[in-house]
Amino acid sequence: MNKRVLFGVAVAAIVIGVVALVFYKPFPPDKTPEGSYARIAKAIAEGRSRDVFPYLEQDAQDAAFTIHDMRKAACESITQSYPAGAERDALLASYRPEADAPDGPDVFMLVDKKQGFIARLRKDLSGIQATETRGERATLTTAKGTRYTFRRRPNGVWGLTRFTAEMLDASERASRDLASVRSAADDYARAKRD
Repeated sequence: MNKRVLFGVAVAAIVIGVVALVFYKPFPPDKTPEGSYARIAKAIAEGRSRDVFPYLEQDAQDAAFTIHDMRKAACESITQSYPAGAERDALLASYRPEADAPDGPDVFMLVDKKQGFIARLRKDLSGIQATETRGERATLTTAKGTRYTFRRRPNGVWGLTRFTAEMLDASERASRDLASVRSAADDYARAKRD
């Protein structure tokens, strides 16, 4: 190759590098409320709703795993103790999806189908106008005026609190359902012995 071609290639590479540096806008770290929000918005925009889960508040994440555990235990009790019939089949059909979900993010997606979490977020996401941080809590205001509250999780990542109450409610319902199932299972077991 001649020197002019090499020089032209080198200049082109430098120009491309400078342009890339000027226009490259990296995400803020997820250890900031803005970074978590940006990752939530990107996941939703790209149709990867399951990827919102890592940016939920810790209590919401824990609730998803609790729902899974409670539904799995309920299905085991029903399978072992309930007599064959419509009641058994209906309970198993309603609990099985959450019991068989591979993990917490999948349970979150199942609850989302009932509650419409992602659809609500999709309507309201826009650019960040302001962020106010006070200790472990932050409130992010979007250009549309929507306010999102985040709480710093133990690992330093900021988690969206918007769905925590609903996830905790679903978790408590799953716990109550399990208690009911176990009580009925005990009754069925007692009836078999008598």
